[in-house]
Amino acid sequence: MYLGIDIGTSGVKAVLVNEAGAVVATAARELALSHPQPLWSEQDPDAWVEVAIGAVDDLAATHPRDVAGVRGIGLSGQMHGATLLGADGRPLRPAILWNDGRSHAECVELERRCPALHAIAGNLAMPGFTAPKLLWVARHEPGIFERVAKVLLPKAYVRYRLTGEMVEDMSDAAGTLWLDVGRRNWSEELLKATGLDLHHMPRLVEGSEMSALLAPEFAQRWGMAKDVVVAGGAGDNAASAIGLGAIAPGDAFLSLGTSGVVFRVTDRFAPAPAAAVHAFCHALPGLWHQMGVMLSAAASLAWLSGVMETPAATLLAPLGERVDGPSPIKFLPYLDGERTPHNDAAASGAFVGLRGTTGRSQIVQAVLEGVAFAARDNLAALSAAGGAIAELDLVGGGSRSPLWAQICADVLGIPVHRVEEGEVGAALGAARLGRLAATGEDPAQICTRPRRLASFVPRAAAASAYDEAYRRWRELYPALKESL
Repeated sequence: MYLGIDIGTSGVKAVLVNEAGAVVATAARELALSHPQPLWSEQDPDAWVEVAIGAVDDLAATHPRDVAGVRGIGLSGQMHGATLLGADGRPLRPAILWNDGRSHAECVELERRCPALHAIAGNLAMPGFTAPKLLWVARHEPGIFERVAKVLLPKAYVRYRLTGEMVEDMSDAAGTLWLDVGRRNWSEELLKATGLDLHHMPRLVEGSEMSALLAPEFAQRWGMAKDVVVAGGAGDNAASAIGLGAIAPGDAFLSLGTSGVVFRVTDRFAPAPAAAVHAFCHALPGLWHQMGVMLSAAASLAWLSGVMETPAATLLAPLGERVDGPSPIKFLPYLDGERTPHNDAAASGAFVGLRGTTGRSQIVQAVLEGVAFAARDNLAALSAAGGAIAELDLVGGGSRSPLWAQICADVLGIPVHRVEEGEVGAALGAARLGRLAATGEDPAQICTRPRRLASFVPRAAAASAYDEAYRRWRELYPALKESL
C-alpha cells in the first residue's frame, strides 16, 4: 500500500493506493485562510500539519490493515508559500501563500537586483512566488527576517514535522525563484539577491527519490513499519500530472482547482517569461513543464456560493449539463489578481452587463464562462510558447461538473476529458511518487493514464458564439484596469 497526502489551500486530502494502482480509500479535512489586509493571504503552518495528521488518522481508523501495510508516502502541496522558520525549527510568522499579492514592489526590485533572473529561474518575478515575499519581510518585518534560519514550502514543512528532515523536491523548488531550473539546483546568485544563501535552503531531491523515513512516533501511531519511505513528492500541479500519467513531452491537462492551470510536459527547460508562462521542473528526473496559471478557478465558484449562501451544486443544478450559448453577463475571475497572461496582482474581479432582469443562473453561468475564458488565455499563451495543444484532460474539484467541462470544450475549441479519480489527482500522484521512492520501479509502468469517464467536444454553434464572446471578454481587463 502507498499513501499520498496533498496539502492544498482549502484542505488536505489523503489517499490510500494499492499494489494494483487503485484508490482504496480517501480522507479530507478543511483548512482556513486568513486575509488580514487587502491582497494578503496567509495560513498557520501548524494547521497544515494538524490537518494532515488528522486525515491519516481518519484512514487509520477506517482502514487500519491497509494503513499498516503502507510502504511509501508521497507529499504534494500548494506551491510558493513562504514558511519562515527560526533556529528552533518553529514558524516565525504565518506562511505567506501563493495567492498573496503584497510584494509587487519587491518583484520590481528583485528583477533590478538580478538581471539574469529570467534566464536562471525561467519565470517573471511575480508576487505569488516565494523570493519576493522574503524581500517584503526584509523591508517590512526586519526583526523577523534577521531570525530566519530556513525557508520551507508548505509540503516541506509538513515533511519536516513528519520526518525531522528539511527536504524539497525540484518541482516545488522551481516555484521559489531561487532554483536554477535548467540545472536543477539552488542558485547562489538568486539567493544573494534576496539576502539569503544556501544555508537557508532545504536539501534537494527528485520527486521520485527517497527524502527521509517516517518518524517512529508516526509509524507507531498509524501501526506502520519502521522503515516507511517518504518521497520527495511534488508541487500540486506536477503531482496531478503524475496522477494523470502526464510524463511524456506534449502531455497536457487543465486543472480547475482553487486556482486554475493549463499544464504541458516538456523534455527540456523551455522558459517563456514574456508570455507570463511558468517553466518548472517536473517531478521526475529529466523532465520539465510549462504552465499558464489563473489564480481563481474553482475558487470563483466557491466565492459565489458563499456570497449567495447557496451550495455550489444547488447553483449549478438549474443550468443542467449544457447551455445553448454564452451568458449575457461577463465575469472577470480576478478575485486574487492574475498571473497568466497579465501578471497583475492588483487585478480585480468584475461582473459586466447586469440588468434589472438578470437572473441568478445567468450570473452562475457567467462565472463558469469567465474561468473558461481565462483558461483560453492560458492555452493561447502556452500555444505561442511551444505549439498548439490538441486536447486536455480535466482535473480538480471543477472536474465534477459536466456543464463546466462542456463550457470549457466550447470555449477552448478542443476536446476536454473527465477522468477517473480526477478530484484526487494530486494526492494520487503523490502516492505514486511514494511508491517509486520505495520500490525503484519504472515510472512508465506506475504513472499510467486513468480511465476517461467522458469526453466533451466543441459544438460548432456554441464554439462560434463563444469565439465572439471571448473577443468581447478580452476587452474588459484593459478597459476596467484603471478603475478597478
